[in-house]
Amino acid sequence: MPTALGASVASFMGLGLLFGAAALATGRVLALNWRPAWQGIAYGLLLGLGHRFLLYALFGGALLSASGYALAALLLALLALLAHRLTEVRLMLRQYPWLYEAAGPFAWRLKR
Repeated sequence: MPTALGASVASFMGLGLLFGAAALATGRVLALNWRPAWQGIAYGLLLGLGHRFLLYALFGGALLSASGYALAALLLALLALLAHRLTEVRLMLRQYPWLYEAAGPFAWRLKR
């Protein structure tokens, strides 16, 4: 039964898990290569297109569902940004242990 997502909730979420893992991997790779975080947003938008297409091709969902695409792209971009930040913090703490200390999972600070 199609919803505002353009497909059933189960198929949307099932593919969301697959593409969510891809978004997490994308954010991690961007951070490992010291790329800026905004690129995670761009890749999230592209992953949203892939998610929308596979919903259409595999499950008969609506290809041109703006609300379904917007939700998927937003969630995938947020996952990519989350993975980017967590990886970036881990890299900074590992690479500069004499200079920085953890200030929570999303930040670092100068050692006192």
